[in-house]
Amino acid sequence: MKRAEDVTVLVVDDEPDVRRYLQTILEDAGFNVLTAGDGEEALPIIKDQRPDFISLDLIMPRKTGHKLLHELKKDKELSHIPVLIVTAHAKDELGKRDLDQILSSSLLSGPGVYLEKPVQPASFVRCVQQTLGIDPAQPAEDKTALKEELDKEVKLASAEALREALKALKNKN
Repeated sequence: MKRAEDVTVLVVDDEPDVRRYLQTILEDAGFNVLTAGDGEEALPIIKDQRPDFISLDLIMPRKTGHKLLHELKKDKELSHIPVLIVTAHAKDELGKRDLDQILSSSLLSGPGVYLEKPVQPASFVRCVQQTLGIDPAQPAEDKTALKEELDKEVKLASAEALREALKALKNKN
């Protein structure tokens, strides 16, 4: 069975914050991650690096996720790479038609072929793991949940509490 640390995932999204968010989620789960800002930037990375999985935004400048997916599926050497569409436009006029066409043309099929933004970290990781046949790593999911809980607490904490927490973390290392 594959392990997350043996897998490379390419995250393709035109929004830098979303790219970093998805990259962090995957890295926390143990995956190796490459990133690209659109389909035009992604294609040479896919050809050179051969990722094991692609997280693909649908609506992007220069080359959309839909166009990139068509190119991948036409290429015998790249067509086997699993792709997950991650989009905020599954139900609006920007992306619904493209997503419906992708699903009806069998470019992608089965459960877990797309997720709607905002993506929940555990769902995103689980989708990648299931697609690639990776046994869910409980410690990685726990780390993601802990980070989310910590982020919530940091937003509510006083400056003094943050100083104490930082001091405690520095003393542990």
